Amino acid sequence: MTLGNFFWLFLAGFAIWYWWRAKAIKDFVLQAARKYCKTMDVMLLDDAVYLRGLWFKRDSEGRLRVWRRFLFDFTSTGEERYTGRVIMLGQRILHMELEPHRFS
Repeated sequence: MTLGNFFWLFLAGFAIWYWWRAKAIKDFVLQAARKYCKTMDVMLLDDAVYLRGLWFKRDSEGRLRVWRRFLFDFTSTGEERYTGRVIMLGQRILHMELEPHRFS
């Protein structure tokens, strides 16, 4: 095996690991969004969350972590769509919020 082959093998392994890890995080956020919507008495639409921001930030202890912003759609009346947000830093959810909406 040449060094070039090792590079491509490493790159493929890294891509598979990243996809697997990103899917696990997305599933975790989706579960948290479902629970949050249930407690706020709104309905999560499309049963999906969407990654809309990725950055590196420091946590309260000064360690560099991955910062992620996820969006999801919800409804309170069944007629209008609104947007909810989930902010993660590392493995922790820092903030969840719902856009101002009508109550049913």
